[in-house]
Amino acid sequence: MTEDFDVRLVEDVKSYTPDPQYRKNAWMGDYQKVYNEFLADPDAFWEKMAKELDWIKPWNKVKEWNYPYAKWFTGARLNVSANCLDRHVNNSRRNKVALIWKGEEGRERIFTYQKLLSQVARFANALKKIGVKKGDTVCIYMPLVPEQVIAMLACARIGAVHSVVFGGFGAAALNMRIKDADAKVVITADITIRRGKAIQLKAIVDEAIINAPTVENVIVLRRREPPVDLHEKELDFYEMMNGMPDVCPPEVMDAEDPFFILYTSGSTGKPKGIVHTCGGYMVGTYYTSKYIFDIKDNDTYWCTADPGWITGHSYIVYGPLAVGATVFITELTPDYPDAGSFWNLIEEQKITIFYTAPTAIRMFMKMGESWPDKYDLSSLRIIGSVGEPLNPEAFEWYYRVIGKSKTPILDTWWQTETGMHMITTMIGETMHPGFAGKPIPGIEADVVDKDGTSVKPGTGGLLVIKSPWPSMLRTVYKDDERYRKYWETIPGVYTVGDLAVKGKDGYIMILGRSDDIIIVAGHNIGTAEVESALVSHHAVAEAAVIGKPDVVKGNSIKAFVILRVGNLPSDRLKQDLLHHVRTTLGPIAMPHEIDFVDKLPKTRSGKIMRRVLKAKEMGMDPGDISTLEE
Repeated sequence: MTEDFDVRLVEDVKSYTPDPQYRKNAWMGDYQKVYNEFLADPDAFWEKMAKELDWIKPWNKVKEWNYPYAKWFTGARLNVSANCLDRHVNNSRRNKVALIWKGEEGRERIFTYQKLLSQVARFANALKKIGVKKGDTVCIYMPLVPEQVIAMLACARIGAVHSVVFGGFGAAALNMRIKDADAKVVITADITIRRGKAIQLKAIVDEAIINAPTVENVIVLRRREPPVDLHEKELDFYEMMNGMPDVCPPEVMDAEDPFFILYTSGSTGKPKGIVHTCGGYMVGTYYTSKYIFDIKDNDTYWCTADPGWITGHSYIVYGPLAVGATVFITELTPDYPDAGSFWNLIEEQKITIFYTAPTAIRMFMKMGESWPDKYDLSSLRIIGSVGEPLNPEAFEWYYRVIGKSKTPILDTWWQTETGMHMITTMIGETMHPGFAGKPIPGIEADVVDKDGTSVKPGTGGLLVIKSPWPSMLRTVYKDDERYRKYWETIPGVYTVGDLAVKGKDGYIMILGRSDDIIIVAGHNIGTAEVESALVSHHAVAEAAVIGKPDVVKGNSIKAFVILRVGNLPSDRLKQDLLHHVRTTLGPIAMPHEIDFVDKLPKTRSGKIMRRVLKAKEMGMDPGDISTLEE
């Protein structure tokens, strides 16, 4: 599992140190001092962070660790929405802007903390009126509009567990998530708008709930004129709120009560429903939003993710709002109406903290420097990256062209499962392109071989987390065995499924997945999900997919397909298969290439050896193939 790297990779690394004022003014200040304090007394460190939030009842104990299960802030009671809203309305931030939304054609909507709380309370009361109660699951399948945030916070307010599904997924993927989570209500919109085109969301929901018996109501945000007709079980988002009081007492939640389920691609079988709980998740996202992003009261913060992914949960909604930030969101894409779209928004909104994906950065590079150079980006104070490793070339471009060679870059490593940032370079610390950074205070990380032995610098291995943290997943919904696997692959540590290499001074370079997950444009796509979509087509007998390096997306998907007898390869069939995957899983999961083959490399037990396909595709040595069938 370990491999030695070209020593220059970890020794002759460029470094950039921001102006000392950054460290001096940062909430965290001296990284090493704070990290040492954490190591000396981990529970005291997390208790100090938790005390910055509002609790209805304090905890008896910071953590209980019964390997591999953790409980955090045991006995404590709280409500997450009260920490995101009431906490600020009851102090000096009542009239501070919480949320700014920008749509196509220049439409803008602004919510102060007071206005957002009123809307959340009214929608929460409307949910209660149709019978949604504490512990029920609500599926949210919406565009990136303020109502999506309102729906999430309203669920948090009444103790309903939300399962947000990215609006780019197709009907089959949505159906699987609705059924697995036993969703009682689905909240959607008639359309999402992308690059000037209206994409039908409600039509996908109509199909997805056909055999989902737990769904009692569908709530529709109607954006089009004239409004789309609603049928039995369907309710209008705003009509439900008519006459509802704008006060809704927050449900008292135990720190360990389930907060949300978020499905992430599994390397085998169906996607995993990652379960996060109220107390630990709240503390983890608040701490990292404040101390990693260094959010101050006068910042305007923009994370370009979507709440359908964990980044949107943690760093659009819960973390920044718990800190009391002004959060900017938009339905606009980086290349529409032109390649200056994002830079124009940064100039117009005076964005100070900008958090985006390496895919977007590589796309900006491809479009050329002339686009960002047209705009005034001087408001930017901090820029960040999330979703996959930020390659050195993209780092250099981002730092020089967008950050004007002075803005710190936060290259953050974390996962749906971790709930919060785990590894980055703290504000003010020296940055090394290609290296995410060091474990943040609160986190013990290491790079080890398959036996769990720490590897020496310059050596590749498996990234692991050595001790529990508050915002860790508590289980995989209805599949606790899959949860235990994270802690039992290498006994005693949490194995994250990524390969990494240690540099000098404790910096860690993330190399990518060690399992069968392909990261396409920052989205985790399970090979198993794409393969099963292909095999569900009447012409396909078997399929295998791999990720191929792509200069913009990081990876593209290539599929190898064995056809059933009586079906012949053709371009028309290729197009048919692409369309089939698109309608089943959504456009993000569509293969970029399809090869029709007669056989696939397999082990004697019948497991497809994707690494052999990948090695052959890349012109590399496939390594040990002694387990191959032939």
